Amino acid sequence: MTIFLILAPYGVYAALMMVASATLSLAVAAALCLAVVGLDVVRGRSVKILGLGSAIIFAGVAAYLQLFDPTLSASGVRIAVDCGIFALSLGSMLLRTPFTLQYALEDVPPETAAIPGFLRANYVITGAWTLAALLMVVGNLMTLYVPGLPYWTGLAIAFAARNSALYFTRWYPEYRKTKDIAAQTAAAMSGQDS
Repeated sequence: MTIFLILAPYGVYAALMMVASATLSLAVAAALCLAVVGLDVVRGRSVKILGLGSAIIFAGVAAYLQLFDPTLSASGVRIAVDCGIFALSLGSMLLRTPFTLQYALEDVPPETAAIPGFLRANYVITGAWTLAALLMVVGNLMTLYVPGLPYWTGLAIAFAARNSALYFTRWYPEYRKTKDIAAQTAAAMSGQDS
């Protein structure tokens, strides 16, 4: 359920961009981000970097369209949003608070959060999302600057990047857990042999 709430504003934004104005798409996405932030607050959870940051990005790009450049292309809008998400994701790691850490700390027991590799795993997962955002920017830039490239190519790259990051987010914690258990078992067995 959490991943659905996290991704819902982006899905709605992408769908609306195909049938409505960019300003409306961005405004609805910003409102959904704020609704998710509000839901977290009501549940007694922390305000998330990704949720609040995404609301600011969506609202900021919408304001730019409204105030300065209402003729910005759909590709330009997507590039602005994807660059914002890339900066948010990379910035969270540079500030030593990978954005996935906030979600993970609320979903795992304290003993799991205390495992030495827990923080590193969150850096890896946030890194996967950062890479996905960068690939989305590249895909959108390709549709603008590579002559003859079909429009859907950028959408396909964005879809593949986002879904790969989503799959990785689900797969990697289990992989790390299995690997850590195997290492602990091996260490315990080698301690018995001495």
